[in-house]
Amino acid sequence: MIGGKEGIIKGLLFTEFLEMVEDSFSPELADRIIEEADLPSGGVYTAVGTYNHEELIQLISGLSEATGTPASDLLRGFGEYLFGRFHAVYPQFFEGIDSAFDFLPRIDDYIHVEVRKLYRDSELPTFKCDTTQPGRLHLTYRSTRPFALLAEGLVRGCISHYGEPVDVVIEDLSDGKGTAARFVLTRKKAAP
Repeated sequence: MIGGKEGIIKGLLFTEFLEMVEDSFSPELADRIIEEADLPSGGVYTAVGTYNHEELIQLISGLSEATGTPASDLLRGFGEYLFGRFHAVYPQFFEGIDSAFDFLPRIDDYIHVEVRKLYRDSELPTFKCDTTQPGRLHLTYRSTRPFALLAEGLVRGCISHYGEPVDVVIEDLSDGKGTAARFVLTRKKAAP
């Protein structure tokens, strides 16, 4: 995820969210949730701009009200969508990778390093990996913003992208605040 100073996130998340709403629902619904949210930015976003993360939460809440879909499902679904967009927009991050177990450990040590080159003011969440157990990956997410469900969607999008049979167990590490979670990925054993 691309972030900024505490409470601030890059406009890329907003532009991609609104594109998802337009693609999955309609451009009219995207316009409606922007208008009804009465946002400080006016709902005008650029991918390189920075905006308060609360605006994204307002947009997700508005979409939830308009569609009757729980906000948690929308945030998770946005994460899955976003992974696909990251793959399309930043293919260089995926070169030579053929597994979620190979990709996810690269987030902090490679991908976020490259993101910081593009967006020097970024304050990114951390994704720490433990791969000491064969067939199992522990991924710990921490952020100042409440987007653990978005991170879960990104993880699930990654698994889906690589088409791997993987079980995911999620452990909340922030007492429901959504700022920290551990994802335990376990490769499923092949059926005999």
